[in-house]
Amino acid sequence: MEVNVNRDAVVDVNKPITKTKHNRLFRLIKLLLRSKTGTTGFFIVFAVVFIAIFANILAPHNPAANNLGDMLKPPAWLDGGSTTYLLGTDNLGRDILSRIIYGTRVSLLVGIFSVILAGIIGILVGIFAGYYGGVIDNILMRIVDSFLAIPSILFILVVLAVFEPSIMVLIVVIGFTNWVTYARVVRGEVLSIKEREFVRASRSIGTKNATIMLKHIFPNIISSFIVISTLSVATTIILEASLSFLGLGIQPPTVSWGGMLTDGRNYLATNWWLATFPGIAITITVLGIIFLGDWLRDVLDPRTQGRK
Repeated sequence: MEVNVNRDAVVDVNKPITKTKHNRLFRLIKLLLRSKTGTTGFFIVFAVVFIAIFANILAPHNPAANNLGDMLKPPAWLDGGSTTYLLGTDNLGRDILSRIIYGTRVSLLVGIFSVILAGIIGILVGIFAGYYGGVIDNILMRIVDSFLAIPSILFILVVLAVFEPSIMVLIVVIGFTNWVTYARVVRGEVLSIKEREFVRASRSIGTKNATIMLKHIFPNIISSFIVISTLSVATTIILEASLSFLGLGIQPPTVSWGGMLTDGRNYLATNWWLATFPGIAITITVLGIIFLGDWLRDVLDPRTQGRK
């Protein structure tokens, strides 16, 4: 018996899928434009990422180049200022604007990759603890409690005192101190999801546990992970700046916002721009990430959607 396949019908079947994806994208764009804080946060984060990627093009000067003849130049709009150095120079004649631009890279690298590391560890621990329960859950949660009992800043200081501070060391140490938050949240989500009908149905037909965790449980916790991760990036940027301010973070000649604050703290009374502009950069970046995180929480959290 010959079967005729209508190729047009196959194409028509695929069209609604593409259309649905486009509808979801347009819906997210509409929701973003409706939210003033979400839109503000998105454009701030976009601008910060753009600056970090194209720092070598956007920076007007070499951020590490010393020019003692132009040291402590005020911003361009003050007396004695020059358009050559729009935000002034520091105590070694280095351009403040160029250093802020290059410092964006360090903040984003540490903030994003330490959160990714913490998220991977926390998701694995949370899924295994919540799904299997029993002895495995007790052991993993006691490990989580042990990490929570140790002050994270003390753990970070001890590690940085042993190893030479660098971007990679900061990413690893911050990631290993923040994973417990993800583990507790993910475990709570898994405890609820694993009792739902689609998970029970998968178990009843003999689906492997690894497949259930990967295809059924993980997609249902990813929204919570995204929300927590977005807000964690903001706190990590502040933590990195704080460590660099104390001299335990990124070391010269690598430029960081916290290091710029350290350089300018002795000049606050006379040359305020050394510390003020890096502080403003940190504040704007963190606010933008928080605004975007709040919007993502409203969009991705079904409990929040239900109240709208």
